Amino acid sequence: MMKIIAVNAGSSSLKFQLLEMPQETVLTSGIVERIGIENSVIKIKMNGEKFEEKTPVKDHSVAVKLLLHKLVDLNIVSSIEDINGVGHRVVHGGEKFANSVEITEDVIQAIEEVSDLAPLHNPANLTGIRAFQEALPHIKGVAVFDTAFHQTMKEEEYLYGVPYDWYTKYSVRKYGFHGTSHRFVAERAAQLLNKPLEDTKIIVLHLGNGASICAVDGGKSVDTSMGFTPLAGILMGTRSGDIDPAIVEFIAKKENLDVSEVVNILNKQSGYLGISNNSSDSRDLWTAAHKGDKQSLLAVKKQVKMISDYVAAYFVTMGGCDAICFTAGVGENAIFTRQLIAKRLRPLGVHIDEERNFVRGVEKLISTDDSPIKLFLLPTNEEVMIARDTLRLSK
Repeated sequence: MMKIIAVNAGSSSLKFQLLEMPQETVLTSGIVERIGIENSVIKIKMNGEKFEEKTPVKDHSVAVKLLLHKLVDLNIVSSIEDINGVGHRVVHGGEKFANSVEITEDVIQAIEEVSDLAPLHNPANLTGIRAFQEALPHIKGVAVFDTAFHQTMKEEEYLYGVPYDWYTKYSVRKYGFHGTSHRFVAERAAQLLNKPLEDTKIIVLHLGNGASICAVDGGKSVDTSMGFTPLAGILMGTRSGDIDPAIVEFIAKKENLDVSEVVNILNKQSGYLGISNNSSDSRDLWTAAHKGDKQSLLAVKKQVKMISDYVAAYFVTMGGCDAICFTAGVGENAIFTRQLIAKRLRPLGVHIDEERNFVRGVEKLISTDDSPIKLFLLPTNEEVMIARDTLRLSK
C-alpha cells in the first residue's frame, strides 16, 4: 500500500487529496487558500469532519510545510515519511508531453518553456512542484498534464487554417484541456459498457463553469472542443466559446478597447453571464428561467445547441458512438440541461429516460434500455487519475 498526495497548485491556493493506493481510498482532502494574501486559511476534510484554521501563509513553501504538519498533527499520517508519492496537476504540456512523467530538472525546464501557453497556470503549478520538492526531497514527484491526453489528435484535427509558420514558430494549434477528466470518464464508461476500452467510441461532456467535449475512440482522444486556450469550444459560465475572430477587432474599435481587453471580456463576461445578464451559474439560470426569464433560458439553450453540434460532429468523426457521458458540476447536476441535450440528439439514436435522469451527482445509466447510444451520468475524479499515474510511475 502507498499513500499518495494529489496536488493542484494555483497562484494563491493549494488543493490536495491524500489517497491510499491502490485501493483509491480518500484519507483526507482540503485546500490552503489566500496564499500570500491576508486572512490565509487551511481547510481539511477527514472522516466526515472539517478542520479549519486561519494562519499567515507567506508562500507555497510555507503552505506545503503547514499542510504536512497538519496531516501529522491530526493523526492522518504518523509522519511525513508515510507519504510515498506526490502527483501534480500541470495545466499545459504543449507538444512536449503526451503522458504523465516523473518530475526531473529537465521536465521542470520543459514546463517552463511552454508556460507562455498557460501563463496563469503553469507558473503556479511549478511553484507547487518546487515547494513539495523542498519539503519532501526523498519523494518521487509526478506531473500529470491536462493537455497530454489530447496529443493523440491527428494534424487535421489540431491544426488551424492559419499560416503554417504560426504553428512551427509559435506552437499555435489546438491543445485541448480537461484531459485527465476525459480519460477517467471514458475508462469508467468502458467498464460500464462491459467492453474493452480499445473497442469503444465514447463522447465525454465535461460540463462545469469551464466546459469541454471530447471524442474518445478506442481510449484515445481524436478531437476535443477547447483549442489553443480554454476559451474555444462551447459557451461556458463566463467564456464565449467559438466566435468569429473578426468580432475582436470590431468590438475593439466600437468600444475603444485594445485586443487584450476584448479577450478578457470573452473570458470573464461572456457565456452564461453575457447572454443572461444574470449569472454564470446554471442553477441561477434555471431558477430564473422557471420564473419566466427569457434571457436566462436563452443562455442555456445556446449552450445546449453548441454541445449538440459538437456531439453530432464527433459522432461522424468516430463513425458512431457507444455512449455519451455527462460529468462535472453542470453535467452531473443540471437535470433539465441533460434533457434538452438528449432531445436535440434524438436523431442520432439518443433516448433519455426522464425518470432515471431525475438525479444529481451519482453514477447512473440515464438512457432507456433500448437506446442505441447509452447515456451515463459519471462523476469525474481527476485526483484518482493523478494518484493512479503517480503510483504507476513510482514503482
